[in-house]
Amino acid sequence: MLQLSDADREKVSAAIAAAEANSNGEIVAVATPISDPYHDVGLHWALIPLFAVLAWAAWRPSALIWWYDFLFGGWQADPTLSQLLTLLMVFAALKFTVALLIMKWMPLRIALTPVVTKHRRVRRRAVAIFKSAAERRTTGRTGILIYLSMAERRAEIIGDEAITKVTTPETWGDAMAALLVEVKQGRVGDGIVAAVERVGTVLAEHFPRSEGDINEIPDKLIEL
Repeated sequence: MLQLSDADREKVSAAIAAAEANSNGEIVAVATPISDPYHDVGLHWALIPLFAVLAWAAWRPSALIWWYDFLFGGWQADPTLSQLLTLLMVFAALKFTVALLIMKWMPLRIALTPVVTKHRRVRRRAVAIFKSAAERRTTGRTGILIYLSMAERRAEIIGDEAITKVTTPETWGDAMAALLVEVKQGRVGDGIVAAVERVGTVLAEHFPRSEGDINEIPDKLIEL
């Protein structure tokens, strides 16, 4: 799992302060270990071996009889349908339980989560955090969130009302690329700093600092 050091936190705080020195914008940087537990993904993958056992029994019912004789041979020569179905239920339950336990290992669960699902969950969490941490918390509606979800290695940049009027999602392409390049190399702090610098450049262009501008949101990295 990616980690942030005290030096990373200090670098990010300094970068936010430097970026805001040239703009009326307020940058909120948030990093979280993971955006969603993906319990449903683990459950879906665990269902695959369960249905595979049922399909196997339907395809080769004689194999189920062989297993019954192997496990309980000598007790009863000809197992009843009820006994065979009970054995099948036990096999299916065992397969499901083992698969579910394996899927509790988060790195595997993340690796097996579809890209679209990860993108959607990260985006949803970022929007929720933006609404509580940055949206309409500045006088000029110039707050912007840089959100990094480390397990998924995905990021989102979301701007307040005044920012979205003069920018598009493509505006933040360089900032996103700079962030993720560093994160994929394990340099989380450097990635966030790089994104802050590029976001600061855009904010300074559209919202140059005016006299009397005050710091409305603390210049620090928020870790969830």
